[in-house]
Amino acid sequence: MEKFFKLKENGTTVGVELLAGFTTFFTMVYIIFVNPNILSATGMPWQGVFLATIIAAAVGTLVMGLFANVPYALAPGMGLNAFFTFTVCFAFGFKWQEALALVFICGIINVMVTVTKIRKEIIRSIPSSIQHAISGGIGVFIAYIGIKEANFIKFTSEGPNILSAWPGVNAPAAIPAGELARNLGGVVTNGNIIPALVNFSSPGAIVALIGLLIIIVLMVMKVKGAILIGILASTVIAVPFGIVNLAAVKIEPESWGNAFSALGVTFGALFGNPGFLSLFADPGRVPLVVITIFAFSLSDTFDTIGTFIGTGRATGIFSDADMKAMESSSGFKSKMDKALFADSIATSIGAVFGTSNTTTYIESAAGIEAGGKTGLTSVVTAILFLLCIFLAPIAGLVPAFATAPALIVVGILMMGSFGKIAWDDFEEAVPAFFAAILMAFCYNISYGIAAAFIFYALLKLIRGKGKEVHPILYGSAVLFMINFIIMAVRNF
Repeated sequence: MEKFFKLKENGTTVGVELLAGFTTFFTMVYIIFVNPNILSATGMPWQGVFLATIIAAAVGTLVMGLFANVPYALAPGMGLNAFFTFTVCFAFGFKWQEALALVFICGIINVMVTVTKIRKEIIRSIPSSIQHAISGGIGVFIAYIGIKEANFIKFTSEGPNILSAWPGVNAPAAIPAGELARNLGGVVTNGNIIPALVNFSSPGAIVALIGLLIIIVLMVMKVKGAILIGILASTVIAVPFGIVNLAAVKIEPESWGNAFSALGVTFGALFGNPGFLSLFADPGRVPLVVITIFAFSLSDTFDTIGTFIGTGRATGIFSDADMKAMESSSGFKSKMDKALFADSIATSIGAVFGTSNTTTYIESAAGIEAGGKTGLTSVVTAILFLLCIFLAPIAGLVPAFATAPALIVVGILMMGSFGKIAWDDFEEAVPAFFAAILMAFCYNISYGIAAAFIFYALLKLIRGKGKEVHPILYGSAVLFMINFIIMAVRNF
């Protein structure tokens, strides 16, 4: 194990890597329950997606750990699964089998982009100021996720500001009075929605606040494993608050057979009709197919690049020496090369089993902060995901209120990258600002990167410094603008 993962060389131990693996797992295990809830709205069997989510996460994370030897975990991406359901299936009218085929094609494209070194060239083209902004912006983003999951904030939108709403999956045709909240699938409002701090009367917010204080105190005291200790302590505290119900834990072996039968429905469904065989049957729909694949690939690619730059460079997972090796080497000799390849194949693997785009998770930062430096962290996380096939009720005991404080603390630590940005230079400040703010406000890493690229290129051109901008950055900025235009036209 020491020789394979090079633990001493990376300044870590088996114990630290185990701790980091558990920490990463607990901060992202929610996906095995959330992803089926979102994708099943398309008609996919919930249990099938549940298993597909676990398998995609485990396989992708294992490849990342064993092949790239870096502490990153993968799973179906939040945001991308919503795009799969509400845009591709509901708005564009694709059947879920066809949507899986689109995701599979996206994965193949990502593999080609990685093998041909386009992804590496994109990374090389990003100036250091934007790299620091991405790192700090991801800190803002992940802290916002934690604050939201902790229920520290609430949002108010008056009736005239509500643009649209849709019923839940099992909602009746006519929703009875007083049953609106239970049967409502979601609401879209305009920008007049008003955030505010909650009054901390709800048990969940109280548990999260206590957990946050525990982690902060332990961090200040430099206690090893502070984040994982905080997560577990918060889970225990949640029991008397009624958030965690130990009596509800039931492991029913007979349900496993039903789950694997449901997996048989989603596994390989993308290759049938509907699926690949129907995707290009209508020539008039081909432009929409191409546009959708483009949107999937663009978001997936830059989410991953943003995560690697934002966490890997700041923590030393990808050192300057490794980055130079990536630039000069051929094949997959550097850690970054291998990590990009591991991420790129995970999407297609997940699509075959029956889930939306699988991507590198920003929650990996929690495990990295806990000390994870090698692929052993990822292997531990992957094994825990596989155990969820049989122990899902137990894994589900850790509530979002217990993991949310960990994300807030990780966000605090990552925002230190802002100190490396020359804020008194407006040319650097503007792209950095939009990278950081839009990642959180738009709940999308790619949108923050897009804004940074566009403003950086635009300001350099205005200042007559266009030659300082890498051609790939120009190309990426143009592609992002085209994507935004297409989205606007499709929803006009």
